[in-house]
Amino acid sequence: MRALKIAATGMSAQQMRVETISNNLANMSTTGYNARRAEFADLHYQQKTRAGTVNANDGTVLPTGVQLGLGVRPAAVSMHLAQGSLSATGADLDVAIDGKGYLEVTLPSGQSAYTRDGALKRTGDGLIVTSDGYAVAPEIVIPADVRSLSINAAGEVYAYFVDAAEAQLLGQFTLAGFTNAKGLEALGSNLFSETEASGPALVATPGEDGLGTLRQGYLEDSSVDAVREVTELIEAQRGYEMNAKVISAADQMMAATTQVR
Repeated sequence: MRALKIAATGMSAQQMRVETISNNLANMSTTGYNARRAEFADLHYQQKTRAGTVNANDGTVLPTGVQLGLGVRPAAVSMHLAQGSLSATGADLDVAIDGKGYLEVTLPSGQSAYTRDGALKRTGDGLIVTSDGYAVAPEIVIPADVRSLSINAAGEVYAYFVDAAEAQLLGQFTLAGFTNAKGLEALGSNLFSETEASGPALVATPGEDGLGTLRQGYLEDSSVDAVREVTELIEAQRGYEMNAKVISAADQMMAATTQVR
């Protein structure tokens, strides 16, 4: 009986949907996190009678056929690209991206990764890094005797010294954009890597080529909508229960068939 296998694919799909929603809810407080959405597609169909087949009795063409669906399959878990609200922190090295784009960081392997988490820090040598210690590209080093820092919308980092009236330019942040940001591969720790689907990184100055600008003293909140996630969680739970009832009904039908005398 196909209903057993079809309902099993439905239960598996709803389970995957619940897992995606639970990951969104777990990252409600993750800086710069974008909610994910599980997407599904129907499986192939068994053609009992094809549409347009000639009826052997009178030669007429059948307007519809008999196609039996065989269930559902996962199609994608896509990232919903929506900017979260900006929260003021007042920290010199906290920067939020107001608009599109990602900060580029250098991994220990030498490869580049990308993030919207602007909670930056500095090492004992003054190098600006992420919370995990990955250097932000291009590398900017803050001298030890700096009194305060200023980062403007274009990403220029200025340092103020005790014995100097004017600020000194230390460097400038850049942003990376992608033709298809949904094609980025999530690495964890708020990091992404480029793929063939995302296309190569297009690096430019903040505010240029459609990229956003930087806001010092702010961090981007997660874009997860708790009300929407809970609503979808209820829908997924009900969908799982309905598929479980189909399995129960199919089992009862099979039991009735074996008891026929």
